[in-house]
Amino acid sequence: MHRTLNLDDLIAQKAKKDVEKDPEMTNESLYDLIIPPGTVVSIIYDIVEEFDLEPITRKMPVSIANSEEREILVLRGPLEKVQAAEAFLYEEMKSWIENQ
Repeated sequence: MHRTLNLDDLIAQKAKKDVEKDPEMTNESLYDLIIPPGTVVSIIYDIVEEFDLEPITRKMPVSIANSEEREILVLRGPLEKVQAAEAFLYEEMKSWIENQ
């Protein structure tokens, strides 16, 4: 039997890791990659694992439907990793769409 991918499991798994934090790394030096709603979950998993980004949720205004605030998944990390992950995300999504 296969297991369904679940973002809550991924967030919990990353939170459990006992990784030493760089003492010079502060919240000011971290950036967020906003994951568009509807992004394929397997691509999100690949990004988190490959670029070692921290998945978190953030309340943001979403200008669809009733223009309300929603919790959005973001991947947080240093600028270089976030930029590389963003390029990877767009390439993977483009590839996924073209193969549908």
